[in-house]
Amino acid sequence: MKFKVFAVLVVLVAAVVAVAVHNRRSKIAGVGTGDASLIVANPMSLNYRFQPEPDSVRREAADPVCEWFKDAYYLFASKSGGYWRSENLKDWDYIPSATIETIEDYAPTILALGDTLYYLGSDNPRIFKNATPQRDSWVEIDSKLTIKGHDPAFYLDDDGRVYLYWGCSDVEPIMGVEVDPKDGFREIGKPVELIRHNVDKYGWEVPGVNNEEPRQGWNEGPCMLKHDGRYYLHYAAPGTQYRIYGDGIYVGDSPLGPFEYMENNPMSFKPGGFIGGAGHGHTFRDKYGNFWHVASMTIASRHWFERRLGLFPVVFDPEKGIYALTEWSDYPFAIPCGKVDFSTESPYLGWNLLSYNKKMSASSSLPGHSPSNANDEKVETWWAGTTGNPGEWLAIDLGKPMRLNAVQVNFADHNFNVRPPHGPVVYRYHVETSSDGESWSVIADRSDNDSIDSPHELFVLDSPVETRYVRVVNDGNLDGSFSLFDLRVFGNGGGVVPAAVEGFKAVRDSDDRRAWSFSWDPSEGADGYVLRWGIGEDALTHSMVVYDNKYEARYFNRDSDYRFSITPFNENGLGETIYYND
Repeated sequence: MKFKVFAVLVVLVAAVVAVAVHNRRSKIAGVGTGDASLIVANPMSLNYRFQPEPDSVRREAADPVCEWFKDAYYLFASKSGGYWRSENLKDWDYIPSATIETIEDYAPTILALGDTLYYLGSDNPRIFKNATPQRDSWVEIDSKLTIKGHDPAFYLDDDGRVYLYWGCSDVEPIMGVEVDPKDGFREIGKPVELIRHNVDKYGWEVPGVNNEEPRQGWNEGPCMLKHDGRYYLHYAAPGTQYRIYGDGIYVGDSPLGPFEYMENNPMSFKPGGFIGGAGHGHTFRDKYGNFWHVASMTIASRHWFERRLGLFPVVFDPEKGIYALTEWSDYPFAIPCGKVDFSTESPYLGWNLLSYNKKMSASSSLPGHSPSNANDEKVETWWAGTTGNPGEWLAIDLGKPMRLNAVQVNFADHNFNVRPPHGPVVYRYHVETSSDGESWSVIADRSDNDSIDSPHELFVLDSPVETRYVRVVNDGNLDGSFSLFDLRVFGNGGGVVPAAVEGFKAVRDSDDRRAWSFSWDPSEGADGYVLRWGIGEDALTHSMVVYDNKYEARYFNRDSDYRFSITPFNENGLGETIYYND
């Protein structure tokens, strides 16, 4: 096996990075609220529904589609029994649906056409419409659509013509055809093959935890977007159960192609961090004209389809192409209240993760679910108390007083036995802080909760507090264990950022150019590292959070040349960024 080693090109001083991040944050606050009202973190805070399968008790939502229609955003996702409505992309009201008879079909699509919203699910050409989707008042149309496509996606071009795309297979291609909404969405012409499998060229299409399995992945979940006269056909690969699940793009000059592979694929990709996956998504414009990508994120511990939803800002760049900002998307970020340029105006707040690998304690623990599972930045593991009784608690010792801005509580539903249909599955609890571990102050209170079903909830403080201990305490009776995937604390440690990385090596496998190995000397004071890459030194559009000083990946394009950078981080901020070139 032969290798090629990359060497250092340039060093970017951390102070410059810090100033740039601060400036971008200041700009976005100028069009946003700057307060807690529009600050979010992934996974999205939704009432993820429990599923009916007898072999698994888990929540699920995936394969999302979102559109601004009239005065609100409407969000649909697989197996959710309804849909959500929001006026600001943060606060979502759930609307259960009894009038969409195919609401349980996978991977729905919606189409905003005139004053009406249309709905179509997978494998069934039945179409429903609603001019007032804030109410569950859908009516089935006289559909003339004959295609029973899995993972359908409607697209309305700016000339008024409508197209349908579909595909979900490890063999069959992504397909498309024009349809006539004035005639029951009857197909116009014959379907066209648009995207075929290319696992030999594009490592990210290969299935496996690390794209290692010698077979075809699943190309699926298409959607279409037009920007500056060009058509961007999205597709997902290689499988929803993997952290390396992402969305790629082919670009063309007409809705049915021909299309050309976008070299900086995948455009939406998040293999690292607390929760991974950013595939089978939908890119849409918000009411100000900003682009967002909503996509599936994976847990896949109790079932392959144990999934959540993520919301990611999207950049259109004339040279770098289109890409989603996923790097810090499971950290707090702001939803803008105006038009912004995400390439220069970052929505991320610069709050650091304070809780990683800190000392944990709990009221009790079940075997295999120790307190340390709740601050390991792995959604696939969790802490579980022995009961669901009031008084069960989980606590973090930060080691010293730190400035606390936000807490994300991620409940794990351990030993629950909930099946649909069900009402809100509520946790009653409170979050409190202490400087000495003896005297506690409540900073978030859900002790009287009887309606908020939000297993992933971010609490942003009106003003930061100095604290050493953070504790979440159960206040209700649960038919299962009080349990958390992670209790995540954000703010600033008030100490020194880590030293710059030295000894970095980026090694490409010349026998399989889709594969790279990375290694570096441990950086003093680092909790982890952000490894970035792209197809140009100014186009590092992808990233991976690594908590070791080595990493191997097989998701690169065979024929693309890459550039890299690496940045250490800890609870105090980012260290120097080192860039690497061939």
